[in-house]
Amino acid sequence: MRCFHGMKTPQSFFSETLSSGAPYVNRDISWMYFNRRILHEAEREDVPLLERISFLGIYSNNLDEFFRVRMATISRMAEIKGKQVKQVRDEARQLFQQLSEMDGKLSDEYGDTVAKVTSELRDKGISIVNETELNDEQKHYIRCLFRNKISGFISPVWLDKFSEISRESDSHVHLAIQLTKPSGHMDYAVIELPTSQVGRFVKIPTTKEGVSVVMYLDDVVRFALPMIFPGMGYTDFKAYSFKFTKDAEMEIDNDSHNGPMDKIAKAVKSRKKGATLRVLYDKEMPRELLKAIMKKLKLDQLDTVQPSGHYQNHKDFMSFPYACRPDLKYPAWPPAIPPELKENGSLMAGVMEKDRFIHVPYHTFDYVIRLLQEAAVSRDVRTIKITLYRLAKNSKVVEALKCAARNNKRVTAVIELMARFDEESNIHYAREMQDAGINVVFGVEGLKIHSKIILIERKKGRNIAVVGTGNFHEGNAKVYTDYFMMTSRPEITKEVGQVFDVIKKPYAVPKFNKLIVPPFNMRQRFMGLIEDEIAAAKAGREAWIKIKINHITDPGMTDALYRASQAGVKVDLLVRGNCSLIPDVKGYSENMRAHGIIDRYLEHSRIFIFNAGGKQLTFLGSADWMPRNLDRRIEVVTEVDDPILKADLLNTVTVGMEDSRNGHIVGLVDRHPAPVTDPPMRSQQALYDYYRQQVKEQETKDQKVKNQA
Repeated sequence: MRCFHGMKTPQSFFSETLSSGAPYVNRDISWMYFNRRILHEAEREDVPLLERISFLGIYSNNLDEFFRVRMATISRMAEIKGKQVKQVRDEARQLFQQLSEMDGKLSDEYGDTVAKVTSELRDKGISIVNETELNDEQKHYIRCLFRNKISGFISPVWLDKFSEISRESDSHVHLAIQLTKPSGHMDYAVIELPTSQVGRFVKIPTTKEGVSVVMYLDDVVRFALPMIFPGMGYTDFKAYSFKFTKDAEMEIDNDSHNGPMDKIAKAVKSRKKGATLRVLYDKEMPRELLKAIMKKLKLDQLDTVQPSGHYQNHKDFMSFPYACRPDLKYPAWPPAIPPELKENGSLMAGVMEKDRFIHVPYHTFDYVIRLLQEAAVSRDVRTIKITLYRLAKNSKVVEALKCAARNNKRVTAVIELMARFDEESNIHYAREMQDAGINVVFGVEGLKIHSKIILIERKKGRNIAVVGTGNFHEGNAKVYTDYFMMTSRPEITKEVGQVFDVIKKPYAVPKFNKLIVPPFNMRQRFMGLIEDEIAAAKAGREAWIKIKINHITDPGMTDALYRASQAGVKVDLLVRGNCSLIPDVKGYSENMRAHGIIDRYLEHSRIFIFNAGGKQLTFLGSADWMPRNLDRRIEVVTEVDDPILKADLLNTVTVGMEDSRNGHIVGLVDRHPAPVTDPPMRSQQALYDYYRQQVKEQETKDQKVKNQA
């Protein structure tokens, strides 16, 4: 096999193939292809220009986190000492090298794309200028802006005073400053750009010709260097950007007597001491200055050092300051209001009547919040239990829980302190909820709580449960596609209650029927469902599997899907990110299709549908098919019984597999769009139109009823 700009396919971390001989793509190599698909969106002429800028930011941000987490892990494995682990060490070093090569090749493509997109912005009346391109009026504006709003956040440090630059934050861009006196003597300093306080981009008043002008903060600081180092005899000022990325692994002191929150809070601080893994620097940086910077970063031979362009850390493109140009963005898609949820009556009563669901962002997330708010004041509600993995800033979910506690409801919030990069936020919310009288639980040691569930227990009648595919995070719900099922079916609410019991008493052994919950029955249940389809295909009966998921990397599940394809089972996979399977490999996956969608919304829902002899068993939930999700987390996947929701889930997967505009074939390919249709079909547009049409049809029916009355 060949892949990625002609490079040979790298070996898996532990093997090139599965035990069955089927090809297996290493999860990290697969991730590189996923991020490449995001870069492809930034290159597309048919994507609005400011959305292409945003995709460039997403690509950069993804890569930064990839190095902080995955490359850091591989680097640590590559440095393990001892003869007994030589094979693991050698494979890790080979993988690290392969990923670094892929990153380097993509870096050139990325730089070309940034240049192209910024040039096209200029053609559309948005000009990104540097410090050498300012007229006198603009220079005056920048001087005033710097003095009044920026200078107080600038803290230069002489380079020779650093013991180690990497002790500084790796979330910002740094400028290496070269200061020269008339004698030729040079001094060096480092400035961390204060992007958290003032943003990465500065808007300058529009020109007389109507051109909108923006500057990188980097160039504002370059322009202001004489103001930062006044009266010191320097006559020449130059600044070169560099960005370093550190190992984000936390050191948790499990031997201390501190509580969970204190341990995690201390561990988060340990990230600041992480080893440097990757350095990007302006290729124009003078050799002596570069050498001095690298020495202060304490690099070793495995670290990635990559010459780059004038600017680093393009993740800031995600907040590029031109929302006032709707002509350069996707058209607004106001969320639809599900017809059956539109009325202002009791949402709890509606769920008692039949299962309800929302599919965000096509539907508004407000209905989950509304359900919690209603439960918070209902005299019929005894307790509210919820699992929380990530929360929005100023979370309305937390406010509803606090309201419930003030109304003497027994509220339990299971909050995951180890949600990567959200640890500090979750600690903050945990303390806030404890102060409000909420019983805050931190889960089970060794099992991350990743489930998305709510249980509302009533004094009389049936309880209500919510099972979701995504977090109870109103911010994410505007850009992530997720389902939330609300039900009062006793067989489901009872088992959701058992999940909370397991979290409280981790040594209990529950029995689940409607729910699939690792580590108790997820691997076995999904494997059994696949084996049933294999048996049906071998017996000559109809057999198919349709899955929408974020990641498939588990070797066991991967091998099972290959065996299903070999047996004649039609396997459709809608995979957003990591995918260790390769479709259409002779002898292994001729009956398999694997597509991914990159579009305005981030595909996040997990849906599992099996033909099951014509019964169509349908599931939704929080779990991907990675070893951690199947074995080392508490996830919740629920069977879906409601025929309307089952049809909706099937439609979402079917439409996604037919996407010929934003769909990509997932596998060892550099860039391969899904088969073209005429006209091209865009699944997210189709789903949005579908839900809006439902609303219109219901409004028409309602109007007819009013007219007849």
